[in-house]
Amino acid sequence: MQRNHWMTAVFVAMLVTTSAASAQNGLGGLADQAARAAKNFDIADKNHDGLLSREEADAGPVPFIRSHFDAIDSAHRGQVSKADVLNYMRGAQHRRQAPAAASSAGETSR
Repeated sequence: MQRNHWMTAVFVAMLVTTSAASAQNGLGGLADQAARAAKNFDIADKNHDGLLSREEADAGPVPFIRSHFDAIDSAHRGQVSKADVLNYMRGAQHRRQAPAAASSAGETSR
């Protein structure tokens, strides 16, 4: 049980950190959103193993995970962890920021 609390705290902190880079204000709202996401992950995790199978994701209150399950499950295990979700979100954020950084770098070299 203590491990689940620790993982939830880490998940929330990492989501807030990841999301904070894309928002200048409203951190309270981001923290609430991250806490809800972690809670919904735990609700969907019916066998309490810290992983969501596709069936758990399909049946649980985790629409983001459900709609991106295959991409989040990059190891093709048939299940995803909170860390997998976070890694996917960080990668998506990085992909969104990369074109902007590249185009601004090109503008400064002119």
